[in-house]
Amino acid sequence: MRIKVQKFGGTSVADLQCMQQVLNKVRAALDDGYKVLVVLSAMAGQTDYLLSLANRWSSTPDPAELDSMVTTGEQVSVALFSMLLQDQGIKARSLLGFQIPMRTDSNFGRARILDIDSPRLQAMLEQYDVLAIAGFQGCDCEDRLTTLGRGGSDTSAVAMAAATNAEVCEIYTDVDGVYTTDPNVCSQARKLDKIAYDEMLEMASMGAKVLQIRSVEFAKKFNVPVHVRSTFTDVPGTLLVQEDNSMESALVSGIAYDKDQALITLANVYDEPGISATIFEPLAIAGVVVDMIVQNPSREGRTDMTFTVPKGDLEQTLQIIDNIKDQIGAKAVFHNPKVSKVSVIGMGMRNHSGIASIAFKALRMENINIMLISTSEIKISCLVDEKYTELTVRTLHEAFGLDQKPQPACEEPGQSQ
Repeated sequence: MRIKVQKFGGTSVADLQCMQQVLNKVRAALDDGYKVLVVLSAMAGQTDYLLSLANRWSSTPDPAELDSMVTTGEQVSVALFSMLLQDQGIKARSLLGFQIPMRTDSNFGRARILDIDSPRLQAMLEQYDVLAIAGFQGCDCEDRLTTLGRGGSDTSAVAMAAATNAEVCEIYTDVDGVYTTDPNVCSQARKLDKIAYDEMLEMASMGAKVLQIRSVEFAKKFNVPVHVRSTFTDVPGTLLVQEDNSMESALVSGIAYDKDQALITLANVYDEPGISATIFEPLAIAGVVVDMIVQNPSREGRTDMTFTVPKGDLEQTLQIIDNIKDQIGAKAVFHNPKVSKVSVIGMGMRNHSGIASIAFKALRMENINIMLISTSEIKISCLVDEKYTELTVRTLHEAFGLDQKPQPACEEPGQSQ
């Protein structure tokens, strides 16, 4: 049995006309001899509408009840699409997360997948040609409905592909692939034919919105080929694949940015063992994800600690810091919510020097100040003033010649053979 998974986001199922285009994609897969798992999101705007209802009814909606309510968006999508399929004489039925079942933990709103009943899916594919599956949702061990977080339908689709040994998982969106950076920010952005899982992980974690990061983690772990492409065209998209030697010929693959950042500085805290734990442990308990961290050199037993958190967690973080500031000896607490993180990403960075110098020189030429720097094996991230976000992206994109096809790694960007 040849199986293909196709996932369609909210804009792809926004109305009847859009769903008919989805139907054409599914029919093409059937004509190629596949059984098809179609994972659908809620119609565009539906989840936000449901969340707004909850916030009107309750100032602090119960997370479990919230999950129970927002899963209805996907339920509508798969039921309508199944009707559309059946009217075309296609053997199809809809499936909700709990009907598979897709078992998750009980972290409502951010549940993680624990298990999928693969034999049941395989058996149902013997009976039906298409299963329209509600994305974004599962159920815990007590049969309570759960959701996987924003973008969770991506994760649902890749998990389904892994569970059924599908040949490919096609992620259909309103863009036609993964670009070197956001085309809305940089008109010179270029679509990538393929990208390594690790590069896509970094791009997703650094703010690229094409795929949910957990879906990329699943794809890498289970070696699922993922094809990101547009619902509204037939042009090839971008393949997510295992790293190969050719990928290291390009020093940099993409530039990602994240405006959802806030900067916090704790001035003159004690510089002694345990202070960092005192600061960051209560933040971890509260579920605040701390990103970039810099500690200044000690001065007479004192130091400054600077770090970033998601902008939405700023107030909670400041409250936690206020509760411990005497314990850590902080003389002052400064914060700045108007910052952005811009990241240079590429597999070729692992084996070639000079990437940082190219980036920093380019930013210096544009008089862009770097507040913080963090690095990984295949990434350099710079924190800059929010008003310079787009200029920073365009500057780095040009500096690394990303508007052109990759050149051999021995050449500096901009040089020709």
